[in-house]
Amino acid sequence: MPDHRPKILGISGSLSLPSRTTGLVRTILARFEHFAQVELVELASDAAALFATHPKGPRTGRAREVIEAVESADLLVVASPIYRASYTGALKHLFDLVDYRALEGRPVLVAATGGTPLHALAMDHQFRPLFAFFKAITLPTTVYALEGDFADHALASAEVSGRIDRAVSEARLQLRLSHPQGSGTVVPFPATA
Repeated sequence: MPDHRPKILGISGSLSLPSRTTGLVRTILARFEHFAQVELVELASDAAALFATHPKGPRTGRAREVIEAVESADLLVVASPIYRASYTGALKHLFDLVDYRALEGRPVLVAATGGTPLHALAMDHQFRPLFAFFKAITLPTTVYALEGDFADHALASAEVSGRIDRAVSEARLQLRLSHPQGSGTVVPFPATA
């Protein structure tokens, strides 16, 4: 029997293993697991395959799998550590490989980690313009976490967890609008906790 639940892809733009950014993405994806198919792409593992792929060249192997997962997801959770006031170059390269028409109208939950509260500005000044180019819908609530919000690369902040709850509620609303009940596209959503 086919799985009609929405597909949610989390992307960690971190090139470190282990990574607080990946821990943040895992925490966000866990909030969707009861009603969606979730998958995680870690650029720490996939960057070599992606960097071997040219934007105008053929897509093969793991690079093709990652690009197809991005282009076919019903919702993206995109996170990066903030380096020099922006997302990582590896994350930018991934989106250089994505078809510019593939994300139109697609909801995107933006998240980031950084060493100072000021780096949170990158979410509005860097992430939102990137996804505006793709005509995607960035959710109003973004999720930003500092180093002190983690314990052993796992999120430990109630405040950040509350922002995740709000962002996930916004994401669920966007998914309902994209896949109304009765369309045969997705199963009904459970009530919000």
